[in-house]
Amino acid sequence: MATETKGTVLIRNAAELKGFSKGEEEHLEKQIKAIVDTGFNCIVTGGKVAEMALHFCNKYNILVVRLNSKFDLRRLCRSVGATILPKFTTPTSEEIGPCDEIKVSEIGDTSVTIFKDDKREETAVSTVVIRGSTENIMDDIERAVDDGVNTFKALTRDDRFVPGAGATEIELAKLISSFGETCAGLEQYAIDKFAESLEVIPRTLAENAGVKPTELISKLKAAHQGGDKNAGFDNEGGGAAVKDAVKAGILDLYLVKHWAIKFATDAAVTVLRVDQIIMSKPAGGPKPKDNPNWDED
Repeated sequence: MATETKGTVLIRNAAELKGFSKGEEEHLEKQIKAIVDTGFNCIVTGGKVAEMALHFCNKYNILVVRLNSKFDLRRLCRSVGATILPKFTTPTSEEIGPCDEIKVSEIGDTSVTIFKDDKREETAVSTVVIRGSTENIMDDIERAVDDGVNTFKALTRDDRFVPGAGATEIELAKLISSFGETCAGLEQYAIDKFAESLEVIPRTLAENAGVKPTELISKLKAAHQGGDKNAGFDNEGGGAAVKDAVKAGILDLYLVKHWAIKFATDAAVTVLRVDQIIMSKPAGGPKPKDNPNWDED
C-alpha cells in the first residue's frame, strides 16, 4: 500500500498543493476501484497501509489483512492458490486466490485469522491445532509432529532404511575397526577412535533406558561378531537385551544416518585442521611494581 521509495515534489502555492492532494486521492481511488471491479474483496499485504488507502478500502468494503512475516504471506498464498504481486496493481483472474470465508477466531488464548476454502479438495498447506493441558505437553506433541513431517519429507527424497536401535552404528564400528587393523602408525589410532565414536548412539540409548552402557555395547559387539548385522538394543526386553531390529520393525532413515555421519566427520576434520592457537591475555599495560606478583623479567 505504501511506497518504498521517496520523492520530492516542488509546490509553489496553495492551489498546487490542493491539486496535488486531489490528484493523489483520485489516482489511489482509481486503483482500488479497479480491484473491486475484478471481484476482489480482500487484500493481504506484508507492508504498511496508508490511511488514505484504508479509507478507500472501507469505502468499497474491502478487507485488508497485514502479515508481518514473509513466510506466513507465502504460506497463505500457497494455501489459497494466490500469486504474490511485487507492487500494488490490479490482479488478473489467475492471480486471485479464491476463499469461501475469512474470519477472526480465538484458539485457546490466541487470536487467529482463518482463511477457509471448502471447495478446494487438495491443498499444499495444512494447519495442525495442538491442544494440551500444559505447555510442556504441547511442546512434546509439536516436536513429534515436526519429526513426523520431516521424516515423510526425507522419505520422498530417499526411501531407503537401515536397522535402528544402534545396530547400524555398531556394525559400522566393527567394519571400521577391521579396516584400522590393516593400517599402521597413527592412522590406526585415529581410525579406532573414529569407530569408538560411533558407539555413542547405543551408549545414549542405554543411559536413557537405565541400562549399563558397557554391558549393552559388549553384547552388541558379540552379536555382530557372530554375524547378526541387525542386532540392536531391546528396550522392552529388560536389562541389556539384544534383538533383531529389522524383525522388530525398528528402522532409521538412511538419509538421517548419512548426513549425521558426514556433518560430524566434517566438524572433527575442521577442528583438527586448526594450526593456530589464539590465547587471550589481560588488557592494559604492565603490572605496577608494588604488586607482589610483579616480575621485571
